[in-house]
Amino acid sequence: MELNSQNRPFSIKLWPPSQNTRQTLVDKMITNLTTRSIFTQKYATLNREEAEENAKRIEDVAFATANLHYEREPDGDGGSAVQLYAKECSKLLLDVLKREPSKNRDNEVAVRDDTAVPRESVFDISKGKRAFIEAEEAHELLKPLKEPGNSFTKICFSNRSFGLEAAEVAQPILTSLKGQLKEVDLSDFVAGRPEAEALDVMRIFSAALEGSVLKYLNLSDNALGEKGVRAFGALLKSQSCLEELYLMNDGISEEAAQAVSELIPSTEKLKVLHFHNNMTGDEGALAIAEVVKRSPLLEDFRCSSTRIGEEGGVALSEALGNCIHLRKLDLRDNMLGVEGGISLSKALTKNAELREIYLSYLNLEDEGAIAIVNTLKESAPHLEVLEMNGNEITVDAVPAIVDCVATKQFLAKLILSENELKDEGAIQISKALEGLDQLKEVDLSSNEISSDGARQLALTVVQKADFKLLNINGNFISDDGVEELKAIFEKSPDMLGPLDENDPDGKGGDGESDEEGSVEDELESKMKNLVVD
Repeated sequence: MELNSQNRPFSIKLWPPSQNTRQTLVDKMITNLTTRSIFTQKYATLNREEAEENAKRIEDVAFATANLHYEREPDGDGGSAVQLYAKECSKLLLDVLKREPSKNRDNEVAVRDDTAVPRESVFDISKGKRAFIEAEEAHELLKPLKEPGNSFTKICFSNRSFGLEAAEVAQPILTSLKGQLKEVDLSDFVAGRPEAEALDVMRIFSAALEGSVLKYLNLSDNALGEKGVRAFGALLKSQSCLEELYLMNDGISEEAAQAVSELIPSTEKLKVLHFHNNMTGDEGALAIAEVVKRSPLLEDFRCSSTRIGEEGGVALSEALGNCIHLRKLDLRDNMLGVEGGISLSKALTKNAELREIYLSYLNLEDEGAIAIVNTLKESAPHLEVLEMNGNEITVDAVPAIVDCVATKQFLAKLILSENELKDEGAIQISKALEGLDQLKEVDLSSNEISSDGARQLALTVVQKADFKLLNINGNFISDDGVEELKAIFEKSPDMLGPLDENDPDGKGGDGESDEEGSVEDELESKMKNLVVD
């Protein structure tokens, strides 16, 4: 597993923005609110003081909204969060300008207090560097939560480590708010504390929030273990309306997983359950499977990197058969094996609403992969993402993959890296991709592909209007083949991923033999229609 992790593509995280970037955006909004433009001519300008107040408030609300979006999609590069951040800022800025202005004493246009950006609903102290919080700072930081009539429905204490005295400061404040809170993020909020102190802090927060009616609860990154889960027992037992629960990177063992199953009384409304990077194992998976069974509305289930083997995989698969509304499934980095894959394929017959499925590094081999794609061909008409990296899939499984992929008109991403598909598989898959207009990304890196297969893939995807990225790094493409690829993508070089790990002298050679006469004829025909300036 560690080797697989090292071979994964490097990606740049675009979120969160730096403090300088955030302040630059605030400054830009202040300028927009105080200077003449097509919008301020239509509505009115604000004076400097009011513009600063509104700009800061807008940025805070937009950041919190985008950050929540990013937390729910932690595997992304943050690009969608950045787009949402900008969109929210623009929308709220226009809302401020549209509201009816009143004149202040200096005859400058001002926004009435009751028509400014709505009072904040998100209280977030996670910004900036991770830091310890003691009593004195807690009093200052949490002061807005004590204001009468505040409108906070979400609190985020992530990235700040609460000591015992700070927790005691927070307890009465949270107790007074729990009737209005809907979302609570306590991820990574006891980092670096001794175990005994951390457990006491958890108990204090749990008692303070017991009885709240939450839709969202995030307890990730707290090294909970069984003791930590039970420290949150009062809070967990009191929840019957949860729609999203995050327990990622929490050191949850078999016993801790059993505690989770035992302590949450009802998951009938649960739509999102993320359980990534734990030490659950097969026995723990049986307990999590019980939670899944009790979650008929589940739409997004992540149970990746949890040391689950065949037995646990079979149990989880059977439980997922009850989740007929499932839209996103992530089981990456487990050891389900062939039998686990076959069991999963049976469950997928009931997941007709599935949009994204991530099944990398599961040891599926050809038999397990074939069983899954055969089911997906019939059961998931709106599939958008299919990922099956590192499963020892060979050319023997390609016909089944092709049959599945060819039916997926909404497919946007096909990720099959670190397998053994070779030229034959790449060429067959490229033909299946020809009719997919929504396709944006294809990854067949590290598949022993030489120039023939790479060329066919390139010619297929370069013609697609919305295509973004072809990753064929780590293959056996000749030097001439690389130059040919660059020529194919000359007008859209960003579509072709890096080739820095390509091995032109790989054991597959350059693969350009006369045996593929019919393939060469087809490629030559397509090349005639290709304009290369």
